Amino acid sequence: MKIVTWNVNGIRARQAELHDLIDREQPDVLCLQEIKAAVDQLPVWLCEIEGYWCYWHGGKGYSGVGLHVRKASSPDRPEFQHPEFDYEHRIVTVQLPQATVASIYVPNGGKDFPAKMRFLEAMDAYASAFHATGRPLVMCGDLNVARTDMDVHPKERKPRAIGQLPEERALIERIISRGLVDVHRQVDPDNADLFTWWAPWRNMKQRNIGWRLDYVLATQSIAERAASCVVQREVGTSDHGPVVAVFT
Repeated sequence: MKIVTWNVNGIRARQAELHDLIDREQPDVLCLQEIKAAVDQLPVWLCEIEGYWCYWHGGKGYSGVGLHVRKASSPDRPEFQHPEFDYEHRIVTVQLPQATVASIYVPNGGKDFPAKMRFLEAMDAYASAFHATGRPLVMCGDLNVARTDMDVHPKERKPRAIGQLPEERALIERIISRGLVDVHRQVDPDNADLFTWWAPWRNMKQRNIGWRLDYVLATQSIAERAASCVVQREVGTSDHGPVVAVFT
């Protein structure tokens, strides 16, 4: 199974890049965030990609998430759902034979930090419910928190910056403690240059001065089958890079 997660930062500006990504990677599951478009604003081809089921959950110009599921992995259209804590089009899930997969876009927190913390708390409760019943879960997307200092370039480390606050990091750790594994760090534990977001100025992306904000968190039984997990920094013009995880 191959899972790709990408914050596209506006799907209409990234159409050709997304098409190329799908054509090149042929993921079994594609999780998108920050699509910034309502369904009636989406190019028709996006929901007519041969071999994929698709689900879009977005509003005009802000937030939004999407999922594409390969029909070979799910011959019948799978069930897409929104947990009760969804707001501003920030989470959609799909029930697959291997696991429930969630595409998630956590609030940045700059305008409403308490709302971000409430969303992370709800994510924790959601993950805990799966852990308690032994159901496999994969949570993918832009979580808008750098898990540790190693996940932030030294030039970007700011102890009181939102996205690096101890209370945010504590919640991410609590979510992971619900039987989940940070697949990227499992595969590449000591890489201090592993980032997925770069500020869109001063050639930060080209210089790889960034933060790791995009994750694939998987139940242990799935994570232990991870063959690779990489960020494609050079792909696309979004300020985030796609993360590609392959499981045997």
